[in-house]
Amino acid sequence: MKSFVIEEPFWEVFGDARIGIVLCRDISNTRTDTQVYEDLLRSAEKQALQFVENEVLSENPVIKEWREAYQKFKTKKGARSSIEALLSRVKKGNALGTINPLVDIYNSISLNYGLPCGGEDIDTFARTVRLTKAVGTEAFVTLGTDENSPPYEGEIVYKDDLGAICRCWNWRESVRTMLTEKTRNAFLCLELVDGSRQPVLEAALAELSCLVQTHCGGTCTTHILDAGHRKLGLI
Repeated sequence: MKSFVIEEPFWEVFGDARIGIVLCRDISNTRTDTQVYEDLLRSAEKQALQFVENEVLSENPVIKEWREAYQKFKTKKGARSSIEALLSRVKKGNALGTINPLVDIYNSISLNYGLPCGGEDIDTFARTVRLTKAVGTEAFVTLGTDENSPPYEGEIVYKDDLGAICRCWNWRESVRTMLTEKTRNAFLCLELVDGSRQPVLEAALAELSCLVQTHCGGTCTTHILDAGHRKLGLI
C-alpha cells in the first residue's frame, strides 16, 4: 500500500500550510491535439500577469511569500519556487512550451491561480512518500543530468524509500518519478503556505481535476492535507 505523509519536521516550520492533492487513476497522458494544450497555456499566461504587476519581481505578493518561505530552510543557492520560475517567464514574455498533457494542464492551473503545482507518477514511488526535512544523503538526479545531487540536511523535500522526489519543496523534481506519456496513475499537488487562501486552493483543485478528466480520462479525487490531516492513501 503506497501512501503520502507530511511529517512533523515540516509542520514545525510551516504549521499553517495546505497541500492540495489530485489523485488521477487509469488516465492516458498522450497528446492527440497539441493545439488544445497550447491554448490552455496561452490563456493561463495572460491570466498570470495579474500576479506580476509590480516591476520589481520580488515585491509581487505571490513571489514574496515563497521567497520568505524559502528563507526558513536550507536551500541550494539560487533555488526559487516553481511558481516564481513560471511567473518570471511570463513577465519576460517567454511562452511555455508543451510537454505532455498532465504537465501542460498543471502548469496552466499554476499560472491561473498563482500557486506552485507539480506532479509525479505514482507507479514509480517506492512505498511511502514523505514531505519532510531531508537527512542529506537522499539520492537525487534531475532532468538534464546524470549526476547525483543529494539535498542538504534540513532541506524541505518530497522523498520516498529510494531517495528525494523533489528538492527545495517545489524547485526541482527527480527524473525517476516524473510524469511521462506512459503515466497511468498520477499524483498532482498544489501548495499553499498561508491557510487563509484555502478557497483559492479549493478552486484550483476542482479545475485541475476537471481538466485532467476532460483531456486524459480516468478518474480523479481531490484532497487537502493540513496539520490535522497529515496522511493520504495513494493506491
